[in-house]
Amino acid sequence: MGSEDSGPATVEIWTDGGCKPNPGPGGWAAILRYRGNVRELTGAETQTTNNRMELTAALSALQALTRPCQIILHTDSEYLKNGITRWHTGWVRKNWRNAAGDPVKNMDLWQCILDAAKPHQIEWRWVRGHSGDPMNERADELATAARERLTSE
Repeated sequence: MGSEDSGPATVEIWTDGGCKPNPGPGGWAAILRYRGNVRELTGAETQTTNNRMELTAALSALQALTRPCQIILHTDSEYLKNGITRWHTGWVRKNWRNAAGDPVKNMDLWQCILDAAKPHQIEWRWVRGHSGDPMNERADELATAARERLTSE
């Protein structure tokens, strides 16, 4: 997804992820919308956490883009939004240690997200989960379905 004209494309993205139980089998989903076109991405893992699924959804969406874009990324994960907009600069400065001095959880995914985000201009928006936002609800349905497919196989 991207633009053929000279300006950056504006892509809206909604992401969600979750596990049941946590940790346990998990699913993730990302919905990308660009000029009326919609692309839905999903996946699942047998043993993971809610936070890893939230990060995987965002990473997968960013990796699906083929050129630099203007992005509005909607997430119901405060962990994702705060990590990418507030906490990561301290983690990097402290050699990927958190405030307590412990290694940052999910560092592998955080590093990949930061790398995948570099070519883009991203506005990270938090949306309350299960509050009636149609695209957030759709992302939740897709992530749940991906997890359920995994556990029914």
